[in-house]
This record gives sequence, structure tokens and C-alpha cells, in this order.
Amino acid sequence: MNGWLVVNEYLNSSKFNEIHQWLLEAARKQGITMQLRTNAQLLVDIISEKTAEPGKRQADFVLFWDKDVRLAAYLEQLGYPVFNSSRAIGICDDKSLTHLTLMNKGIRMPRTILAPMTFTNIGYTNLSFLEETAERLAFPLVVKECFGSFGQQVYLVNNIEELKEKVKQIGIKPMLFQEYITSSFGRDIRLQVAGSQVIAGMYRYSENGDFRANLTIGGKMKKYSPTKEQCAIALRCCEILGLDFAGVDLLFGNDGEPIVCEVNSNAHFKNIYDCTGVNAADSIMEHIKKQMQLR
Repeated sequence: MNGWLVVNEYLNSSKFNEIHQWLLEAARKQGITMQLRTNAQLLVDIISEKTAEPGKRQADFVLFWDKDVRLAAYLEQLGYPVFNSSRAIGICDDKSLTHLTLMNKGIRMPRTILAPMTFTNIGYTNLSFLEETAERLAFPLVVKECFGSFGQQVYLVNNIEELKEKVKQIGIKPMLFQEYITSSFGRDIRLQVAGSQVIAGMYRYSENGDFRANLTIGGKMKKYSPTKEQCAIALRCCEILGLDFAGVDLLFGNDGEPIVCEVNSNAHFKNIYDCTGVNAADSIMEHIKKQMQLR
């Protein structure tokens, strides 16, 4: 069995390269020949006829460790099994689509309001929708850019002036507004999922007064044994979103009940390894091998 590990040409740093090497090594241990390919090497070349019949494909499957969803969709069109799928990656990359997809599925989430779309050459010439947003969610409330990672595009605002100023700073980027879960101030859970199992849990917490617990912005971590309810909601999210593997972030409700914060299709798993000793790369490759054997 052979596969491609597709990564982004332009995220060339030790932080990402280390994960790529772990995935390649995990494939080797499964007896899989895996080759690294970047999204700049695999150009999307759209023509009228199908160019890769099953017998002519250069890989049996693709492990897509990037957010270039157009390339992922292109490879699917050529007949390659892609893990995770382009649809799942696209939904998770856009936080607004994540919440829309999980809506009405029995998944508890913070109440979320999406900013109306505007245009690059126009912007928000009328901010009256923020008054209605503030009335529905109350202050403090959370502002999130729909595309962002490591907690770095998430903001807490305390009044209407701060809200308007933050929206002006973000500009025309897609954003959303959420109720602030006070019971989860400075703490959350990351559950690592592979296949139909939660393989590791990490409790993240802040000791510097930040309402976010992300490690990249100063949070700390310790190993965590999730409850059956927390595992069930994480697995249900992955099922709904069509994910083969993911990192699911949960908040704590008033009575400790799990509230879904976000779902990451290509969760960076170095920290959870350092915290728990569980190498998600091994479980991911085991899952992919089983799925390919079932085809």
C-alpha cells in the first residue's frame, strides 16, 4: 500500500515539519510507503476528461494535512480516497460552517451569531447589527474570526464600544459572535479522535488571566481522562462532520456539561503527545489502513 502525505508548501517550519515526519514514520510502521507532496507540486489542472483511472493512480490514498480544500476536492475528483475529505476540512476550517453543520443535531454549543457578509470595496458602512447582537448575547461576548488557529483570532469584548472597535479592526474578514461561557473561563479540553475512538485527552488552563486556554498563547496542560459524555459528544461531532480524525475542543458548562467550542480537522498533536505520551500519528495511520482494507 502506498500513499501521499499532502502538506502546504509555504508552512515550512520545524513546528509543522516535525508532525509531517511523525506521520511518515507512523506509515512506515504500518508497512505503508508514504511520499511527501506539497500543494505547489500537485497543481490543480482541470480538464474535460477524467485523467486518473483507478489503475493509473500514483498512490492508493491521500493523507491531506493541509487546508487547500480545492486541491483536496480535485484529488477526490481524480478518484483518490482522501483523509480527511475536502468537505470535512472545509467545514472545520470555517468556524461558522462548523456551527451551522452541527446545528439542530443535539450538540450543545455557545449561542452564535454570524456577521453579515460584506464586500472588500465596501466594508461595514452600517454597524447597527451589533446592537442587536449585543442584546441577544449580552456582555461580555466573544468575537471570532471564522478562519484562525491556536486561539489567536479570538477576542473578548466587554461593551458596545469595544465590540464596534474590534469589528472595525477585523474589517471585512468573516467573523462570528458568541455568548461567553463564564464557567469555562481560562480552561477547556482537547480530545484527540481517530476513527471511532477518543485516543487522548488534555486539560488546558490559563494562569495568566487570559480567558483562552490555548497553549500557543501561554496556556498550560495536563493529562485528562474524559467522561463518557465528553467522549460521546466528540465522536458525534466527528460523525456529523465526516471526519476520520480530529481534535475536538470542549468547554465546561455551568454544571460541567460539555459544550463544543470548535473542531479541528488537522489538529496539531505535538502538545497532546508531550502531555499524554499518545502519538496520534500512529492511530491515524492505523485507521486509514483499516479503511483502505475495507474498500
